[in-house]
Formats: sequence, structure tokens, C-alpha cells
Amino acid sequence: MTTRPFSDVVYHQFLAEEKLMGSRCNHCHARYVPPRPLCPRCLRGDLEWEEANGRGRLVAFTCIAVAPPFMAAQGYGRKKPYVVGVVELEGGGRVDARIEGVDPQRPEDIRIGMPLKVKFLHLRDVEPPASYLAFEPL
Repeated sequence: MTTRPFSDVVYHQFLAEEKLMGSRCNHCHARYVPPRPLCPRCLRGDLEWEEANGRGRLVAFTCIAVAPPFMAAQGYGRKKPYVVGVVELEGGGRVDARIEGVDPQRPEDIRIGMPLKVKFLHLRDVEPPASYLAFEPL
């Protein structure tokens, strides 16, 4: 168990360490990824860090062809779209992330309910270096 505070900064530090961490409420047992310091379900602040096993299933997705600047700098755009989806994690919680290993030019081949596993994307050639959450088909 970790004693780090619940924050976006700490969540991204865990991603850089290749750990998918969330918070779990000790009262109602709801899980949140990214973590929250207060449980929206029961409104209590008794949460602790919990590492997810990194597996889940796709519940929604979209193919994006108009990239924000940091994605455009990586070559994404109208000629090279990418996929973002909502993943329901085993053990509870949902998280949105990039979906790698699928063809954004053929969205009809991407299936709701498909099993996914976590993939950590590390950008070391940017300043400061960054790590992002992604998933790919099992």
C-alpha cells in the first residue's frame, strides 16, 4: 500500500512506473481510475490506492482524425487517425485511454466488449518526458 497523495501528478508518476493505480473506497468499495480523494458514490474520504491488474473490456470508442497539437507532433491527423475508448476494468472502474493495435481506418472491425490489456506509452523525446495510458487487444 502506498501513502502517496491522490493527485493527477502522482497518477502520472505511477504510469511512468508502469503501474495502473486507482483509488478504492473502504466504505462502499467503488474503484476509480484515475484516483479520486473523495468517493462520489458514498461521499466519504476513506480511500486507498489499489493497483489494477491491467485487464478490461472495451465499452465505447471513437476514431479521431483531428489531433491536438501534442498528438499532431507524433504524426496523427486526418491521414493517420487514432482510437480512444472507454475501458471497463476487471474488478471495477472505467477509464478512458488510447486503444492501440486496432485499425482506426476500419472502425467496423473494432468490437464493443473486446478484451483488452494495459499498455504504457512512454514519450522520451519530448520535454519533459511523458507517459500515457493505452490498451491493446489481448
